[in-house]
Formats: sequence, structure tokens, C-alpha cells
Amino acid sequence: MSDTLKVVIVGGVAAGSKVAAKVVRLMPDADVTVVEKGQFLSYAGCGLPYYISGVVVEQAELMSTPIGVLRDHTFFQKVKNVRVLNRTEAIEIDQKGGRILVKDLEKDAESWLDYDKLVLATGATPVVPPIPGVDLSNIFTLHGVEDAEGIKTTLAEDKARDVVVVGGGLIGIEVTEALVQKGCRVTIVEMLPQILRILDKEMAALVAQHLESHGVKVLTGTKVESFEGNGKVTTVVTDKGPIPADMVIMSIGVRPNVSLAKDAGLEIGKTGAIKVDTHMRTSDPNIYAAGDCVECVNMVTGQACYVPLGSTANKQGRVAAINVCNENDAFPGVLGSTVCKVFDYCVARTGLTEAEAREFGCNVTTALVPAPDKAHFMPDAKLLMLKLVADSKTRKLLGAQATGPGDGDKRINVAAMAITAGMTVDDLANVDLCYAPPFSPVMDNIITAANVVKNKLNGYMVGVPAAEVHQMLQDKKDFVFLDARSQGEYDQVRLPGSTLIPLGELRNRIDELPKDKEIIAFCKISLRGYEAAIILQASGFNNVRVMDGGVVMWPYEKLT
Repeated sequence: MSDTLKVVIVGGVAAGSKVAAKVVRLMPDADVTVVEKGQFLSYAGCGLPYYISGVVVEQAELMSTPIGVLRDHTFFQKVKNVRVLNRTEAIEIDQKGGRILVKDLEKDAESWLDYDKLVLATGATPVVPPIPGVDLSNIFTLHGVEDAEGIKTTLAEDKARDVVVVGGGLIGIEVTEALVQKGCRVTIVEMLPQILRILDKEMAALVAQHLESHGVKVLTGTKVESFEGNGKVTTVVTDKGPIPADMVIMSIGVRPNVSLAKDAGLEIGKTGAIKVDTHMRTSDPNIYAAGDCVECVNMVTGQACYVPLGSTANKQGRVAAINVCNENDAFPGVLGSTVCKVFDYCVARTGLTEAEAREFGCNVTTALVPAPDKAHFMPDAKLLMLKLVADSKTRKLLGAQATGPGDGDKRINVAAMAITAGMTVDDLANVDLCYAPPFSPVMDNIITAANVVKNKLNGYMVGVPAAEVHQMLQDKKDFVFLDARSQGEYDQVRLPGSTLIPLGELRNRIDELPKDKEIIAFCKISLRGYEAAIILQASGFNNVRVMDGGVVMWPYEKLT
């Protein structure tokens, strides 16, 4: 190894640019070269939907520093002392020789670059299944600036009105809002039974309802069979019928770009991404990898996972750079902490969903808790719907989800810290969070949710999920579905099969209820339902449960 450290980085978007910047900060005299196949460097890919909608006006804003300096190859060379070879493709790694073959795509010329340390930040590529007609024009992915420009141009020139988004994951949901804001009629087609697999099904159903309230048609359990059109797409053919389409956005997901690593014989993990240790080293100690091309470790389960996120890529890039410079840092893994905006809803999660926790073998206790995100008397208080997942044996928090117009991200960030620290719901219920009416209720939403889980674990409350109640109604089970709200609330909206006895009247009307039948109590958010259950149990009713989340988090049909 020469006195001057030679570092070659393949990929110049998120992880790659972070590696380059950190290396030159630690070793200002290092010889750093970034090889980027595309034209653009260090752009905010997560901002592309907002560029399409017009919230972000100029493309350059996605590639600028917070003070407005464009992060192009000139910026990296003059400010960072990093050589950038854009429109250059890495073709082959010679591990023994410590060099990498690259091809200038403009000049069609190949050359070798020597390295002491190589960092692979090759990212991911969008999944595009071989569906008949997928090569028709006006069918796009959304994986880069070029894709966004193509979508914007089509919206402007072709005046695309009917747009089909194939895939109900994060990218598909985020671009949907942008398309609606541009005046499009949008249909989401998702092959799985729910959109947003990052959430449990009842939480995802609430988001789907919100999308539909904004005119979006959500088709789950629906498979795309082909695309039709004369050169340009006009129809999406599904197993449930044809859908007119002036434009299609393919957002099925991404897969790690590992061809360069695989050809070099580097170890690939069971998720299909590059296997790295906590220092971001690959199976070759002189080659590191970071970002969407690498496999992560789930911090709750300890198992390998693939969670491509820009936030993760930047953190991994920093860790890789520190270790490239012969210092010591470690990346512990991920919780899959994610947040996105769906019109005026915040949708966020961290840790394990209930489904994931059960699949891992945990016996879990959950809570669905809707409440205002600020003191209820504040005029700007908004509804926030939380779900917590805890281990029934250890009482440790395993995961959290949030949706609604309220401030969900900060509660999920608190949950992420609690999970990272190995906290129980008992710990979380007594965390010293700040309070003032403009910022939170006196008992913050996540503290209240933790207390609901505690009540269940301590046997004070027996909950039942809405899905189970809905199935009981479908099966015509003989039980009392007790609504403890007021007459006025009931007249506005009610749940099928429910019986109204307002909480204030329950003690005087308790003889109207049969003791030989199960009673499931609820209200708007199920606080009054919980109080009704306490009254019933104190009066000798032994088979009483409380429906989690109440009317607010009921994701099925409501009667008006």
C-alpha cells in the first residue's frame, strides 16, 4: 500500500457520496475517485415524488447542499478534492492486482484504476417483471432523476389523465399523491392482499381508506397480466378486468445490484445482497460495501434482512469510510424505521410488525390506540392512530406503527430508541417526555399506548382486534357488540350489528345485557369501551372483551 491511500468508490448517489466526503475529512490527502454510471451525483432520490408534484420546483434542489450549492462533479473536485468519473461504468474487479476496470460510456474507452481500498455502493435496480407489453412507451419506473423527468414530460405533453400504479409499496404510494396533485385519476394495483407491507393489515387498510377518500382506486389481490396499446400504453389488463391507462408507474420494488460483486467472487447473503460485517467489510478485507446493495441485520431478530433506505445508506457510508481510513466504527443493524406522507396522513413504522413477530415465534400483545396528537383543546390537534407490538413474556417493545394526520414520526422515533435500548413497555410508560399543550397530550400518545399494553399484560383488559370482530359478525356469532358512545355519535355513524348503551346509562341498564353471552365493548377510541368492560366485570359479567381502536380504527364498513 502506498503512502497516499487510494480509495475507489463505485456509485455516487447516497452511500458512495457519503463515503467520499467522510474519507477526505479524515484523510485530506487521500486519493479518492468516485465511479458513477449515471449522470447525476448525490441526489435525494426520496424527493423525486415531490419534484413530480411540483413541491420541489427545480431539479437542482434535489442535488444541492442545504445552503443551495450544487453537488455536481465540480463541487466534489473543488470542495471535497474527490475525482468524479460520471457516465463511467465499473466492469470488472481484479482483487489480486488491486485494480478495477472501468468504461467511459461517452468515449467507449476502458481503463484500469488502482486501489488500496474499494467501496461498492452500487445501489439497487427496480424490479420490472417480464409482463407482456411492458416495453410500451409511457410505462415508467421511479428510480432516478431521468425517470422523474420522463414522468413530468409525459404529464405535461400527453396530459395523462388515467394513471395506473403497479405496486402498493412506499414508492407507489408516494408517487400516487404527486399524480393526484397533478390532476390524474390514479388506480393502485397490488397483487398482495394489502398495500404497504411495512404495516400490519389493519393499519394498511386505514391508509387504503384514506387514499380512496382522495379519489384513488385501490385494488388489492389483483394481478397485472399484460399491458396493451399501439406503441403507447392504453390499457392495463388484470385478472379482474381491464383498466384504462395513459401512463403506468411500475413500483413493484427493487433488488440489490450485485453483479459486479458476484462476478468478483464476493460473498452474497441469503437475501441476495452483498454480505458485509459490522464494519461494512465484504469477504475481501480490502473491499467494503454500503447502501442498497448490501444485506443488513435486523436488530430485533438478529436475522439477515434487506431494507433499502436512503437513511441507512448514509449511515453505512459513514461507517465504511471510517474503517477504510483504518479507524474503528460499527454499524449495528436496522429496525426498518420508515416514514412516508400520504396526502395529509403520516405513515410510519419501526421494529417488527405483529405478523413479523409471530412469524419469528414471539407470543405478542398488541394495542391500537387512537388519540389527538396534542392536547385535545388545542385547535390544531390532529388524530394519531398508533399500534404497539410487545413480547408477552419479556414485555419488551418489539415494534410500533403510526398513521393519521397527527404527528406520528416523533412517536415512532421514540419507539425506535426504546427498541434499540431493549426497553419494556413498563419502561416506555414512564419515559420522561416533554409536555406542553401545543406539542402533545399530558400523557403522550406513545405513553398511553404503552399503558394499554401494560393493562393487557397485567390482566386488567382483554382486547380483541377489529379483524376478529368483523369475522365474528360475518359468521353470525351470537355475542353482544356493545357501543358505549353517546346517542349523537351513534346517529352519525355506527358499526354493523352493534347495540347502543351509552356509558353514562350502563349501570342503570345493565340488566338489559345477558350474562351468558360474550360482550365486546367499544366506543370512538375504546376508552369508554374499557370503562364499560370494568363496570360489567364488577357486576358479574365474566366474558367481556374490548375492541382495540374503537370506531376510529375500524377498517371495515360503517353505517351512516
